[in-house]
Amino acid sequence: MAGKKQIIAKSDYLKFLKEIKEKIVSARISTYRKLNRELIKLYWDVGKNIVERQQKFGWGRSIVEKLSRDLIAEFEGREGFSPNNLWRMRIFYLTYKDNLKLAQLVQEIPWGQNIVIMQRVKIQEAKEYYIKATIQFGWSRNVLVHQIESEAYKQTKVKKMHNFPKTLPVHLAEQADIAIKDSYTLDFLDVGEPIKERELERQLLMHLKNFITELGLGFCFVGSQYPLRLKDKEYYVDLLFFHRHLKCLVAFDLKIGEFKSEYAGKMNFYLNLLDDLVRLPEENSSIGIILCKDRNRLEVEYALRGIRKPIGVSKYRVTKKLPKKLTESLPSPEVLKRGLKER
Repeated sequence: MAGKKQIIAKSDYLKFLKEIKEKIVSARISTYRKLNRELIKLYWDVGKNIVERQQKFGWGRSIVEKLSRDLIAEFEGREGFSPNNLWRMRIFYLTYKDNLKLAQLVQEIPWGQNIVIMQRVKIQEAKEYYIKATIQFGWSRNVLVHQIESEAYKQTKVKKMHNFPKTLPVHLAEQADIAIKDSYTLDFLDVGEPIKERELERQLLMHLKNFITELGLGFCFVGSQYPLRLKDKEYYVDLLFFHRHLKCLVAFDLKIGEFKSEYAGKMNFYLNLLDDLVRLPEENSSIGIILCKDRNRLEVEYALRGIRKPIGVSKYRVTKKLPKKLTESLPSPEVLKRGLKER
């Protein structure tokens, strides 16, 4: 056998390739995190020095503008030393200097995300939530802005309406509670009130990327009007997702009005079919989310009592803006102003 070329098994090579790719990705992430920490530490030190010099020498606002000009002249081509950014560094230091825990955490997220949190979030507990979530989920700046605008922090303080503790293992029930929201903001839809269920579904599919962003990290779209066949009959799930972290199917039933008790029985039926016909052996029990315009907590509790499948009842709100078609048919604000002046 000596001297003959060795035959490389395809499976062995693919495994080898996968290992090398993972090492490269891991090294890149590690390098990026190290560089980011160094940059945030630099900005912290600059902000601290500005504050200390202003306090020591009584320097006013002009020192920041002068410092900006000199730094830009010295480090030509370097971004980040504009007057506005130097002021942000000063605020950055003042915001976290008395909170050692957050001062350490902010080093783990990019400067752009730090700016968003500083400018848009006032409560310290909320700052901590958004910083930790950005670290954990890798939120981009746009996703972070969306999460803040949809008040994701407040969602964590709301007692959500579901039966997860009674239908799922403890660790999975806790994860599922975090994964779903009590209320979903669908202000990216081009609709007004009232709206039909099929139109709501159609709009969600048209804006699927935005909807998945609103759902949160981990949701992967499977299909709409997903068919479930039982003997000679077919039933359809409005929207079906798979959640990567929960490792389960998540079925959404869309309702344009208030929650009704019979919705729970219908979802329970769908989940039984999904678990028996679609779920893979290694996956966890399917979860159902009834998404409606509003609901009464007591009615939901009674409706879910005795239900053996994990079901949550969430509400949604659509934009308060007029639909695009109607907006285009109305006069602009400028035309209305001119009309009022001419009267």
